Amino acid sequence: MKRFIIIIIFYFSTESKGQDILFSQSFLVPETINSSFTGSTRGTKAGLISRTQWRSSSLKVSSNFAFADRWFEGIESGIGISVLNQNESSSGYSFNQINLIYAKAFELGDSWFFRPSITAGVGNKSYGFQNLLFEDQITLGNSFFNPTIDPTILNSQRIFIDIGSSFLINNSDSWIGITFRHLNKPNISLTETVNTPIDIYFSMHAKYYLPILYNIETWLAKKSKIYLLANYLKQGPYDRLDGGLQYVYDDRISLGLTASKNVEKNTFNSNYINSFNIFTGIHWKNYRFGYSYEYNTSQLMNFGGSHEFSISYDFNINQRELDRYKCVAFF
Repeated sequence: MKRFIIIIIFYFSTESKGQDILFSQSFLVPETINSSFTGSTRGTKAGLISRTQWRSSSLKVSSNFAFADRWFEGIESGIGISVLNQNESSSGYSFNQINLIYAKAFELGDSWFFRPSITAGVGNKSYGFQNLLFEDQITLGNSFFNPTIDPTILNSQRIFIDIGSSFLINNSDSWIGITFRHLNKPNISLTETVNTPIDIYFSMHAKYYLPILYNIETWLAKKSKIYLLANYLKQGPYDRLDGGLQYVYDDRISLGLTASKNVEKNTFNSNYINSFNIFTGIHWKNYRFGYSYEYNTSQLMNFGGSHEFSISYDFNINQRELDRYKCVAFF
């Protein structure tokens, strides 16, 4: 029984916990999917996004992402920092990572920019193995527990270095990007003799302005924009494709709907559509607020959906408006 528990925990540590978190508001807070957005407003900005999933089960998972970055006009570059935290309530699993980011901007023409970036970070993952009780710890007649001497017991944590890179091409209304994470394939195994590298994460994503309202001479149409959204990611044997639409009114109110599916079905009971995500945002003065709800259509782990809240602050909103043609469309 003891070894069975170890095998189960090891399986989830290498499979379920080996996949990167994807936030539903990736098109409202694009720093979560592409580090080249660092400094992209030609000012200073900071933000936070919090995600809670499977709230109605004992396997509740919470994920948090925070970032801050600044644009340096003299070197035409952005420098930033991001922090990712993920916790699971039942197992005591915890993942933390802090990244330093450098992004450079190259002007391709009157309105297009190419933005490569590189990230270097330190990650830490751990389990609450101290909460497990093994049979060699139990001594009849004693009220205390002995330390286990099982040679298969896992380490409580693993610290690793992580390297990634992203690329972004944008104008004032549209962008397309590519992200690579875990290029050095860091070892996340909780055993000293086993090497379990994180699979390289690949993502291609785009936000494209659809000028379908451009020639409509009404007050509402002039203040409205519609965007096509797409994000494809692959990590090891798993992949996912998200697509949908976003409506933006006067750069102040945003509504969006996306759907996700597996391009390569890895299980016999994979649904055609895995989830639906609806999100909304409000731009008020220097602030941007967001909320999203993701409904999982799969019968597996469908416990209350996922909720996300985000807030970000632009410290240089006036400068951003003056240099709007050089900035990325965020909202």
